[in-house]
Amino acid sequence: MARALMLQGTGSDVGKTVLVAGLCRAARNRGLKVRPFKPQNMSNNAAVAQDGDAGGGEIGRGQWLQALACGVPPSVHMNPVLLKPQTDVGSQVIVQGRMAGEARARDYQSLKPKLMDAVLDSWAKVGEGADLVIVEGAGSPAEINLRANDIANMGFATRAGVPVVLVGDIDRGGVIASIVGTHRILPDGDRDMVAGYLINKFRGDVSLFDDGIAAIDGFTGWRCFGVVPWLTAASRLPAEDSVVLERLVSGESRALKVAVPMLSRIANFDDLDPLRAEPSVEVVFVPPGRSLPEDAGLVILPGSKSTIGDLLFLREQGWDRDLQRHVRGGGHVVGICGGYQMLGRVVRDPDGVEGDVRETEGLGLLDVETVMEPEKTVRNSSARSTVFDTPLEGYEIHLGGTTGPDCARPSAIIDNVADGAVSPDGRVTGTYLHGFFTADTFRARFLESLGVRSGTSDYRGQVEAALDDIAAALERHLDCDALFSLAR
Repeated sequence: MARALMLQGTGSDVGKTVLVAGLCRAARNRGLKVRPFKPQNMSNNAAVAQDGDAGGGEIGRGQWLQALACGVPPSVHMNPVLLKPQTDVGSQVIVQGRMAGEARARDYQSLKPKLMDAVLDSWAKVGEGADLVIVEGAGSPAEINLRANDIANMGFATRAGVPVVLVGDIDRGGVIASIVGTHRILPDGDRDMVAGYLINKFRGDVSLFDDGIAAIDGFTGWRCFGVVPWLTAASRLPAEDSVVLERLVSGESRALKVAVPMLSRIANFDDLDPLRAEPSVEVVFVPPGRSLPEDAGLVILPGSKSTIGDLLFLREQGWDRDLQRHVRGGGHVVGICGGYQMLGRVVRDPDGVEGDVRETEGLGLLDVETVMEPEKTVRNSSARSTVFDTPLEGYEIHLGGTTGPDCARPSAIIDNVADGAVSPDGRVTGTYLHGFFTADTFRARFLESLGVRSGTSDYRGQVEAALDDIAAALERHLDCDALFSLAR
């Protein structure tokens, strides 16, 4: 079995995903065969790993990114349990890449003992042939109300015998209390698994926190492995957690404004990252309660974990009227996956796959209709744009099929099959292809059609460069020798 190390956080969004990715790249740069692992993830940003059944299985986008940092193909075993929230109290449960059902939050707690078997099975598979596995926790081990049957943090660490380094986020404040408080409330067996801590997202002169480190050491006896500054390169990486959308509400004024309504069950919003990387494009995520900006040249309806629920939510915000105004004014619209389904005349769910609402009127911007089906399409896809005759790259994760007259003008050919639809005037486009804007040549041609010149010729290269920059920063600011030698 490979040596292993686990990063757990004092809370959510403390930067664990980026730190694991950076440490994976640092270990790879040292010549180690390294792999990522996250026992349980909760995210509607999913990726496709090719080793799943029937040609593809779902994992969190964070583990996809970490696999990229390791220089290895993503595997369903890197994230054996993925929860995709559909409502405020229930989620779709993905086990080793495949949909295993749905569970309400309270019911899910009773499922955890059964899921631990899948977690440990995947854990053994991930470690095969590796020198090092870097594990990412979920949430915080301080959530002791969830400790019974835990599979995400200390429940896994104690079963697998993996040492833990705690991550505290100084940017949000209260980092001393969060680390000391975690030490105080952990049971003895869990506390013994913690080898030390690190501080993340520090701004300014690190020496000003010397007294803080001394205080934490005095209360806990834990070793500090370093203080990581605010990593500006992290903004060039795909984001996994929708909490970051709160920080992407507005941007700098640029040649093209792209408006993206923040749907209540928004999914795979990293589809917008290649556009955000363009120097001439301003991507504005519009929060609930605000109108879509009238000066937007393009509106993108992103993916959704609950198409019908988000259609109703969209109307509650008045965004349907904003869209109609936008189109009448000559604006363009792109719908991706669930956003594509919303653009049609109607969405039907005869089997109640998404919930109790069996049918709802669509936005009517494309002459198509969608019928939800229980079987999910999950695959990486080879595609080509029909509009610009350029290659596309991406993947599909969706329920349902879409048909109608506008499908006679497909937006893409995916694996030799027509996909999506384009309106007769060419200003409204729908597609099931996630990653629609990733291919550099297509993105350049698309932006040119809107009167904007692309300034990013290698988006994937930018992501790779960001991973290298983060790895270099971690080598400078953390005691990586001690961290990697800690693994057992």
